[in-house]
Amino acid sequence: MILKYATFLIGIIWSYSIIKTQSVFSKKAGLIFKVFISNVSWLTLLAACYFGYKNFSIQYTIIGIIAGIIIVHIGFHFLSKFLISKFSEKNLQLTKSFFEYTLIVWVIYYIFF
Repeated sequence: MILKYATFLIGIIWSYSIIKTQSVFSKKAGLIFKVFISNVSWLTLLAACYFGYKNFSIQYTIIGIIAGIIIVHIGFHFLSKFLISKFSEKNLQLTKSFFEYTLIVWVIYYIFF
């Protein structure tokens, strides 16, 4: 039972963190991210919620969903504070641009090949 609930929490955290990652990207990369990755993550989140509903009580399911969302938000908060303290604004912007363009190239490559 504990292993099932841990799997449920991991599914919630995994899918919601990918959905939350969409807000980091710019509009052009965010659109590509939304179309190709975020929609699948929403389906994964819904499947995880359904898994929780079928295997646990509604109370434990809601507690797991809320806990997963809180964990993701806290993780993003501390990660942003850590990155800002370790790197300059210029380095963060260059890294963000690199990942955005890499995402665009990866999606284009995936579509055509």
